[in-house]
Amino acid sequence: MTNPSPEIADTRRWWSLTTVDLAQAAVFAALIAVLGLAPAINLSAGVPITLQTLGVMLAGAVLGPKKGTLAVAIFMVLAIAGLPILAGGRTGWVALNSPTGGYFLGFLPGALVVGLLTAYMMPRYNIILGIIINFIGGAIVIYIFGITYQMIRTDLGLWKLITLNAPFLIGDTIKAVIAALVAAPVHRGRPGLITPLRSKRKSV
Repeated sequence: MTNPSPEIADTRRWWSLTTVDLAQAAVFAALIAVLGLAPAINLSAGVPITLQTLGVMLAGAVLGPKKGTLAVAIFMVLAIAGLPILAGGRTGWVALNSPTGGYFLGFLPGALVVGLLTAYMMPRYNIILGIIINFIGGAIVIYIFGITYQMIRTDLGLWKLITLNAPFLIGDTIKAVIAALVAAPVHRGRPGLITPLRSKRKSV
């Protein structure tokens, strides 16, 4: 029997999941749910200010693209299945049936973007770059999905929605900073949580 090529072996390692990986993803899915217990604050845009986007940033920044995205996927599946784990005790279906459902949908690509960019930055975690990455994936990407969904579900235009969402930027910046400050010592203490993407490029 022939051994698999290095390319196939690398692909298996990248996509395979161990029990430890699954456990880590489950813990972060629970963390995102717990962060939804904090009281939500509603602004004029109708979008609640919650801590769950902080959980999305942390999932990508600490676990990377594979495990971080899985953590958010587990959380979203549970919410859509009917568990009231979104901010304000809402379920996934309630969120999707509201004009602000796009922000919920944006959780998954948001975590993926944070995870991919963080993996590209590794093996050394840089806090400044981490803040920027967290904001791009955990805020901008989610806004793109949320605003697009609102434009479809309401009569509000793009500029109006951008203006209504502007007050959220301060809070999202703070969350991006917190996520980076948490991720940095975690990666110092537990190197190898995220497989660096650049190492593969250099070895080619």
